[in-house]
Amino acid sequence: MVNAFQNIFKIPELRRRVFFTAALLAVYRVGCTVPIPGLNTAALASFFKAQAGTVFGMFSMFTGGALEQGSVFSLGIMPYISASIILQLLTVVIPYLEKLSKEGEVGRKKITQYTRYGTVGLALFQGFMMAIALEKGMLGQGVVLHPGILFKVMTAVTMTAGTAFIMWLGEQISEHGIGNGISLIIFAGIVARMPAAVYQLFVDIGTGERNILSTIPIGILMIFVVFAIIFVERAHRKIPIQHARRVVGRRMYGGSSTHLPLKVNTAGVIPPIFASSIMMFPATFSNFFEHPWLQAISDMLNPGQPLYLILYVAMIIFFCFFYTAVTFNPVDVADNLKKSGAYIPGYRPGKRTADYIDKVLTRITLGGAIYISAVCVLPTFLVSFFKVPFYFGGTALLIVVGVGLDTISQLESHMLMRHYDGFLGAKGKFKGRR
Repeated sequence: MVNAFQNIFKIPELRRRVFFTAALLAVYRVGCTVPIPGLNTAALASFFKAQAGTVFGMFSMFTGGALEQGSVFSLGIMPYISASIILQLLTVVIPYLEKLSKEGEVGRKKITQYTRYGTVGLALFQGFMMAIALEKGMLGQGVVLHPGILFKVMTAVTMTAGTAFIMWLGEQISEHGIGNGISLIIFAGIVARMPAAVYQLFVDIGTGERNILSTIPIGILMIFVVFAIIFVERAHRKIPIQHARRVVGRRMYGGSSTHLPLKVNTAGVIPPIFASSIMMFPATFSNFFEHPWLQAISDMLNPGQPLYLILYVAMIIFFCFFYTAVTFNPVDVADNLKKSGAYIPGYRPGKRTADYIDKVLTRITLGGAIYISAVCVLPTFLVSFFKVPFYFGGTALLIVVGVGLDTISQLESHMLMRHYDGFLGAKGKFKGRR
């Protein structure tokens, strides 16, 4: 393992990519400390300290603490994620977008452009609504120093610019760095807050606010959850593939047996991120207006409440199947197998093969959806009943471990491609989610 990390810095291109990624993530973390003009950041921080275990606590987790600091990155990357969800859903129902999605690189760039426009629009709306909430004192009294229309416009524009800059950072990391830029930004925000959360846990134990006997089982459960995530994220179902024999001259070629690996969790960390983004939006919106029924909705949509858990699990399951269907097409896989002269034993090439792959994929996706729901929901009870910070919840652990596995897998791919040992040395290849 140590030699593998040393090999990273022996490859010039990989070294450059790693340093580039680290530099942009550092820029993101610095930006999280730059406050919006006209805010009383101390009052805002005290409000969020009292909101642990609510939707504001979860939103702060996804922004890496930028929201509670009144930073220019207060909206985080969530508007971009929301815009991506909307575009992917519209791709299914709008023929033009569906056609674009099948046009390869050109179509992908066009959809990315539409996603950027949607991100700016959503960020402007959310930024303006956030400014209204700040002025009304719903995010803590005395937060805004100079209320007025100028403050609303300046805050909306500043937050939108911050989100656009984060979006640009993520795209640059994906193109010139290592790993998925958007996921790494969320990953960096969660990881950066974990040391402070650990320190606070020890402080609470030292002051007697938290019982050490109740904290030890929580730590054991977290370790178990991490191991479960690693096990399932690396698990896959192997479908046997047989290559047909062919005669060329006097020689016979082919006839070899391989397998088609199908990931148990094909969608990765996308479903909980998408579901969390959607769940935060109505709850946040309802806190902007002083109406009894809106406040009742806000209370029901707080993490740990029955309605929140039901909707959260339903959305995770939906996005597991939806994202898997978008990224993996059994018909295309069956056609490619047929063109290459390969087949699944016992199934005719073509439609029968596609139906069989779809059947297997549906079953393992259901298992993966149940696993993600369990990981994301069960630790929610820790947050609700034991007041454990969101950074130790199932969603945060799933994102941290899943993104970490993806990044390590990409690092190893670069090393193996240049004939260096990977993280498992000569024993085999590290199997990430990809």
